[in-house]
Amino acid sequence: MRRSLAALLALACVAATPARAQAVPGSADARLDALLDAEWTWRTNELLLDPEGSNRPVTGMPHVDAASQQRRRAYWSAALAKLDAIPADQLSNEASINAAVFRTALTAYVNQIRFGEYEEAFGFWTWLAPRQGFAKAEDYRNYLGRLRDMPRYVDEQIVNMRAGLKRGFMPAKPAVAGRDRTVEPLASTVMEQNPFYTAFAQMPGSIPPAEQERLRAEARTVIAGRVAPAYAKLLVFLRTDYMPRARDDIAAESLPDGKAYYAAKVKEFTTLDLTPEQIHAIGLKEVARIDADMQATMKASGWKGDFAGFLHFLKTDPQFTAKTPYQLLAHAAYIANKANGKLNETIGLLPRYRFTILPTPANIAPFSTGGGGGLDSCVMNTYNLPARPLYTINPLTLHECVPGHSLQAALALEGPNRPPIRRTTYFSGYGEGWGLYTEWLGIGWGIYETPYEEFGRETYEMWRAARLVIDTGIHHMGWSRQQALDYLSSHTALSDHEVTIEVDRYIKDAGQALAYKLGEMTIRRKRAEAEAKLGERFDQRWFHDVVLGLGSVPLPVLEQQIDLWIAGGGKNPNAAPER
Repeated sequence: MRRSLAALLALACVAATPARAQAVPGSADARLDALLDAEWTWRTNELLLDPEGSNRPVTGMPHVDAASQQRRRAYWSAALAKLDAIPADQLSNEASINAAVFRTALTAYVNQIRFGEYEEAFGFWTWLAPRQGFAKAEDYRNYLGRLRDMPRYVDEQIVNMRAGLKRGFMPAKPAVAGRDRTVEPLASTVMEQNPFYTAFAQMPGSIPPAEQERLRAEARTVIAGRVAPAYAKLLVFLRTDYMPRARDDIAAESLPDGKAYYAAKVKEFTTLDLTPEQIHAIGLKEVARIDADMQATMKASGWKGDFAGFLHFLKTDPQFTAKTPYQLLAHAAYIANKANGKLNETIGLLPRYRFTILPTPANIAPFSTGGGGGLDSCVMNTYNLPARPLYTINPLTLHECVPGHSLQAALALEGPNRPPIRRTTYFSGYGEGWGLYTEWLGIGWGIYETPYEEFGRETYEMWRAARLVIDTGIHHMGWSRQQALDYLSSHTALSDHEVTIEVDRYIKDAGQALAYKLGEMTIRRKRAEAEAKLGERFDQRWFHDVVLGLGSVPLPVLEQQIDLWIAGGGKNPNAAPER
């Protein structure tokens, strides 16, 4: 799950924010609140966001042209300067968290524009089409407005990509190969094949049948007349101009101002001050540790051969392959249900919001990872079933669905009275760290019922540790793509298909893969410290409530707040204050 400025531009709806307690006028907290509120008002207008409950119809796509990008950079840079003028030592604890989130998020946004990331817009179309229908007819009319604006939006993205080609800021060849096929359905005038029409095939019964037909008829006209031609134009551009000129060098540091760019991406995704060399060393150490665990599990399974033979067995034996997409989705649902049965003893404050499990959209499934999490749904990739061994579905479900990203997103939606940026910002180090941590929690829940399933969990942990080595290897140390493929394949039971998809993802999204393991290591280290210092007073429910109750924060802030909780005796953070 990745959230960046590019993702924010595609958002149509974000969580509502209840009224907050008012700070003392003139105080540092009040000055910060005013800055946060002003930026949010500007942001919702600038990026065409629609905070839930605002009744603000969003009937167009945001502008992504160079002038708009530079306007955002100027605004956010000015906001950071105003933040610097507020005395940090006078902020309350809650306000200091708000300030840290604000600073970290805006610094990333400014850097993304500073380095011209918007000029490397390949893949901007990936998640634009809604996965499900809307609740009201008005929502459909607003969506139709956005669809009508799609040609202008696509044209601006093409102009941006042309600018990227001109200055040498474009993807590497392995990261684009074949991915033009993901645009083909968007260019289709056959409604049942076009993902932009999916929402109209799932209209709720609360909309009268006649109104439903009017909306569907309008959708068919707009998609066939405006949306499909825009993506057909994009497809021609990608195939004739863009993809043939993709760069041969796969390292981010080979891009313009590449060393500074990669350093900025490392900081953005991890929220930590670590060098590529330090991260590479951490990865090698973790790989060695997890390898010992995998060797032990292999022996416990009764395997008599060597490690390479065991990996081959796991990757090829049909007993580990779902026979139908339904079987894979049903297995994920079973794991999610088992996890739900353990939540009461693991987390104190649980959300009301519920999610569903869906297959990854067909147009992007061939190039997507095993699954993805989200508020309304988590998705499981049912494309190429032999590449999705069932022994990896257990940790994947915990990570993406429950108690991972879908539960995490629901708690953020229902969280306390905080500024909107606290409720909508996503830091990968925190979010992906929690996701990987929940895979480890599954050990104590009986999620891994066989040595093969435990080896699947270890494969997923090794996968994230190997990323630390591979990402820094590719983008900083001169690794070749084949070197990365061999490293991941020889250390995990991931299928060859997933190994290839993953390595190409690391080539495309420099730094993002570093977040998972570094975030998980932070949470597990702080839990160990809490257990040691609190002894019998330690309750994992309250520890998890502290972690989840903060919402997405930079990892140093998470550490600081856990330290404060430990110093306070490890109490229930949601308990009513004593009188």
